[in-house]
Amino acid sequence: MTVLIILAVVVLLALFVAGQYNGLVRMRNGADNSWAHIDVQLNRRNDLIPNLVETVKGYAAHEQDTLDAVVKARNAAVAADGVAAQAETDNLLTGALRQVFALAEAYPDLKANENFAKLQEDLSETESLIAYSRQHYNDTVLRLNNKVQTVPSNIVASLFGFAEREYFEAGGEARGPVNIEF
Repeated sequence: MTVLIILAVVVLLALFVAGQYNGLVRMRNGADNSWAHIDVQLNRRNDLIPNLVETVKGYAAHEQDTLDAVVKARNAAVAADGVAAQAETDNLLTGALRQVFALAEAYPDLKANENFAKLQEDLSETESLIAYSRQHYNDTVLRLNNKVQTVPSNIVASLFGFAEREYFEAGGEARGPVNIEF
């Protein structure tokens, strides 16, 4: 009888550990999937930027510094690896794009250009998708981090090497007002 009780306790403990482990795996995979959604949208935006720069060049050729800043920020964003680096370069790119769109106010012909208007619309839609994807990623990371930090799942997490994830956060300068210079 004692052997059956011990066996039942061991089986229940094994089922508990397996359940916690499987929950952690699902959450980790969810965080990876959420990050992949951000990556898809960032790549979409990065693919649109060269077309935008070329369109603006025809109308605002003497604004080369602004265009160079966009290209430089895009290249940094493409090369960024990891959540913190991606967030930092993303903030730089967003600021550079704001300056390009501000140029349209100074160049009525550019503002009226059909290609520019379409690119601006596509980038605006992509920015909305990026914002949604970031929020979804951060929500997923919150659930994973809670599970990694709370008892009893934190015991299983530490046994199997599950770790907390970084949030996708805006840097200090991205939280403040936008400064546009020409």
